[in-house]
Amino acid sequence: MDEFRLGFGTYDLHGRDAVENVARALDTGYRHVDTAQDYDNEEGVGKGISESDVDRKDVFLATKVDTGSLAYDDVIESTQESLEKLDTDYLDLLYVHWPTHAYEGADTLAAFDELVDRGDVRNIGLSNFTPDLLEEARDALDHEVFAHQVERHVYLQQRELLEDAREHDTWLVGYSPISQGDVLDDPVLRRIGEKHDASPVQVALAWHLHGEHTAAIPKASGEHVEQNWAARELSLTEEDLDELHELDEGSRVINPEWAPWNRA
Repeated sequence: MDEFRLGFGTYDLHGRDAVENVARALDTGYRHVDTAQDYDNEEGVGKGISESDVDRKDVFLATKVDTGSLAYDDVIESTQESLEKLDTDYLDLLYVHWPTHAYEGADTLAAFDELVDRGDVRNIGLSNFTPDLLEEARDALDHEVFAHQVERHVYLQQRELLEDAREHDTWLVGYSPISQGDVLDDPVLRRIGEKHDASPVQVALAWHLHGEHTAAIPKASGEHVEQNWAARELSLTEEDLDELHELDEGSRVINPEWAPWNRA
């Protein structure tokens, strides 16, 4: 699934911006599009898909269930609303956005299984889970976990979760893959970029695409859509990767007090 590895994130894209940039991304070559109920942009994302030159069947479309809608009936109802807003008959991937607030493992995940059984959802995803919660979720589900989405970038490399993804043959999908712009002025990424005639952002994204089981969903607009896509052509050397490996400091840019790792 090479088309899954570099997806198009839509956080903070609204209205016509969402429509135009989703269409632009698909026409550029992206096939994996990621949104969420609480992004409040599913209608724009759906319109962007319909306005692109790409058929819906060729788009891998993912959304996430909001933390307040994770009771069984609410999962079912809110997913139907997402399908309507996105103007689609099915979702390629549906995530639990955060295992918090209304999340109750067995009850919540039974609804996800039901949606797969109905054909409304093709794959189940989890987002922002700890290793222990991942294990509990896998035990509760009838269907396999397709992907786990977490904050991941060179400063937060999530090695334990990457090992988990490899062990269970799932995707580890990184959001905030350029650490909300922190990579732009990083001297290591700038130096590696200059060596390859690439930007620091392209270096950061190429790092995500190295190896197996990893994907990234950078948000972009305008010409950055194409610039990010070009990161697929950048081949990092082992020396580059060693330097980037050393940047891991475990620092987060998304760290709400109710996040599961803060409640452990």
